[in-house]
Amino acid sequence: MEREESNSCVAAADGIDLGRISLRPFDLSDVDDFMLWAGDEKVSRFCSWEANFSKENGLELLKKWIFYHPWCKSICLDDKSIGEIMVTGNSGGDRCRAEIGYALGSDYWNKGIVTHVVKMVANAIFWEWPHLERLEALVDVANVASQRVLEKADFEREGVLKKYYILKGRTRDMVMYSFIPNHES
Repeated sequence: MEREESNSCVAAADGIDLGRISLRPFDLSDVDDFMLWAGDEKVSRFCSWEANFSKENGLELLKKWIFYHPWCKSICLDDKSIGEIMVTGNSGGDRCRAEIGYALGSDYWNKGIVTHVVKMVANAIFWEWPHLERLEALVDVANVASQRVLEKADFEREGVLKKYYILKGRTRDMVMYSFIPNHES
């Protein structure tokens, strides 16, 4: 199985060695771990899926990510899936930018894991996709923790987009963040 690992041995505040965090493609065998974190209402609050879903629905969602999403990885602690991170590219005149999104099991919040992973991906994606010039993140204005993650990962807050997104039947204001790599001439 292909694996992207960090060489970092930086320990988070609670003692988790961030070197134990890796990214890898999802596998259908991840369904039980996926159900644990994706089925948590605290996790799904700002995500497009509902927390209460069957194992069959969980498998269908995993299949979409595995087979149809061009860049979606499982965030793993010692190879156990504890979250996901994805980059969604654009085409045509918008192909210079892509959007990053992530979710992490609530048992692993406030440990530096997502910040670590977002930094890894933000630095690697520009090598994988050389046409890319901008990485964006849209965050619900109420999701202050995710905004802090992006700021710690060197994303720049650009502004609030009013009534920008419909999430679970409600129109939401979103904060736009961007990461533009510093290419020295």
